[in-house]
Amino acid sequence: MIVVVDSSALALLVNHDANPPSDPETGAPLALARERIEKLVSDMDAKNDVLVVPTPVLAEILVKAGQGAGELMQQLGALARVRIAPFDELAAIELAAMTIEIAAGGDKRGGDNQPWQKVKFDRQIIAIARVAQATLLYADDANLIATARRLEMTAISTWELPVPDVGNDLFTAAGIPTPRIPLD
Repeated sequence: MIVVVDSSALALLVNHDANPPSDPETGAPLALARERIEKLVSDMDAKNDVLVVPTPVLAEILVKAGQGAGELMQQLGALARVRIAPFDELAAIELAAMTIEIAAGGDKRGGDNQPWQKVKFDRQIIAIARVAQATLLYADDANLIATARRLEMTAISTWELPVPDVGNDLFTAAGIPTPRIPLD
């Protein structure tokens, strides 16, 4: 399995304080978001499965990491199952082919109502995923997911991942996240 992640998914994996996406049913922060993505990764076969980080996604995360960007790069580089995938010549060719195919339908945006720069950025991620022969695109960006699905890619969001079998505490039993309160 080759899983490509967007910045929201990568943020959940590398930052314990990352904000979970909103639950589309309630509008509230999604319960057990981090645990869901961690289960997806833990279910991957350590020998054969790869987690691909497209360079546009990496750039977003490095900006958010600020002073911790160097340490994050070292940590990602030490993981055998993580591969940083560039927007290279093959991805450029794939992006051009996708754009031509979409524009042939009469709308270069393919129905996406986002600013053109965002549309192009999302398509770069999808082009990288296609070149990497991804079997799954994991993202919480509704427009990125919709575009990937229009292009017949399998794409899922955190809220579509199964809730892992974790023990409930006082808070999670009530459907709310456990508060992170330091106890000294």
